[in-house]
Amino acid sequence: MTRVADLVELVRAPAALSVPGDVVAGAAAAGALGPRTPALATASVLLYWAGMAANDWADRKLDAVERPERPIPSGRISPGAAVGLAAGLTAAGVGLAAAAGGRRAAAVAVPLAATIWGYDLLAKNTAAGPAVMAACRGLDVLLGAAGGRPLRALPAAVTVAAHTWTVTALSRREVDGADKALPLRTLAGTALVAASAAVPPGRRAVGAVAAALPAVLAGWYAARYGAAQARVVSEPTAGRVRAAVGAGITGLPALQGALTARAGAGLLGVAVAAAAPLGRRLARKVSPT
Repeated sequence: MTRVADLVELVRAPAALSVPGDVVAGAAAAGALGPRTPALATASVLLYWAGMAANDWADRKLDAVERPERPIPSGRISPGAAVGLAAGLTAAGVGLAAAAGGRRAAAVAVPLAATIWGYDLLAKNTAAGPAVMAACRGLDVLLGAAGGRPLRALPAAVTVAAHTWTVTALSRREVDGADKALPLRTLAGTALVAASAAVPPGRRAVGAVAAALPAVLAGWYAARYGAAQARVVSEPTAGRVRAAVGAGITGLPALQGALTARAGAGLLGVAVAAAAPLGRRLARKVSPT
């Protein structure tokens, strides 16, 4: 009998703390924060979990060699149950997005779901893998913007997508380790991402604290994730690469919080960023990678 703990491990449930902030940041940037936002964030989480289950189903033969402790190769979850769960979560996520946000949200949720499955089944082990995964996160931000002015959320979507590219590029070296060139490139990318998120609100008249908050949160993001990548540069072993990937996943809420604050929702940005330390704590019990 499948245990709840096995399902939690299959979908990397705690890592979903890095997901709602995409929708919130997109909604804040597009002027679409409202009653629909929590439902769209929930739909985003369901699609994320679907992608994790589909990923393990697609990688079940490789994991039997490289990660035999994972739920499918260890026999704790059958391949059929994993792919069935992935399909059910996908349908639920798209359905909830459509119910909450109407046609505009569905118009983003459907390609988002297709891109997630395309990554897992086709692109993951190709040169296009990091770009496809980055597109998933960018679309996730735009899902939150669906009820407002999506064009205004494009900078936030690109910023989150760029961060995701760095994490995905590193994740491809979790088993064998990396050369120093890779973490140097991703570290440079992280610096650019943090700088773009730190830009204070534009022409609106705001106080000094509100103007500084995006920079503070972006600096927090850069310090945590950047330090993990710097350790990979000094010693590019598989263990340190995995740690950097974990830091990139659990540190994403701080970046999302900076983007939310940059759009003028300072207190909400702080609340989004608060998921980062909680995610790190939970990652000690269930690996986010």
